[in-house]
Amino acid sequence: MTIDWVGLDADDTLWHNESYFITSYELFAEIVAPYLAPTDDPYQAAHDLLIATEIRNIPQFGYGIKGATLSMIECALEISHRTIPAEDVWRLVERAKEMMAHPVELLDGALDALDALACHRLMLVTKGDVMDQRRKIEHSGIAERFDAIEIVHEKDPQTYAAALDRHGVDPRRFVMVGNSLRSDIHPVLALGGWGIHVPYETTWAIEHAEAPEDHPRFRVARSITEAAELIAGSGSIAAPAG
Repeated sequence: MTIDWVGLDADDTLWHNESYFITSYELFAEIVAPYLAPTDDPYQAAHDLLIATEIRNIPQFGYGIKGATLSMIECALEISHRTIPAEDVWRLVERAKEMMAHPVELLDGALDALDALACHRLMLVTKGDVMDQRRKIEHSGIAERFDAIEIVHEKDPQTYAAALDRHGVDPRRFVMVGNSLRSDIHPVLALGGWGIHVPYETTWAIEHAEAPEDHPRFRVARSITEAAELIAGSGSIAAPAG
């Protein structure tokens, strides 16, 4: 089976994203540290409480900077028993604005990889706040390289199936390249497609998942450049080295 379409994730696959959130999480931990038990590791305790809040809120807030900031504010209010100063809430809001205005920084090799994949039809599949994702896509300067762009609320088999159907794509002829096993790999494998995992330097806790074992349509690449090399010019997926 040959590959007709190549899907690419955006955040932390084509451009940096999670590293900016880490700075926000550090600010959040600093703000709530005075309200945590003295024996707690403030960063880890704040992180665990925030992740629980984010998981609870994703169905309503979705993914992205706005949802994360609302969860930080809610979690800070809960931890402080609603005594957190307005100035600290303002710091979280200001940090969100900084993130929304941050320039898009493409990963090393992203443009070369897109050039190498130009012989295929390309689909950008990203989830998050629609306004922010559109901003990043526009500012990235790479939108014209894609035959289709999908901004979705969630990345699950049903969402991928609907996106592929909209563009007349046979899942068996589709490969998804991304940094998240949970969002980019497992759902596509479940549809009969291919997945190439390109780990980023750090992974959001909610996106953690186990790698498929001995799956014939799963590959791991050390970089976006290597992922492009695995997709041979003939359209077939190269076998792993060794």
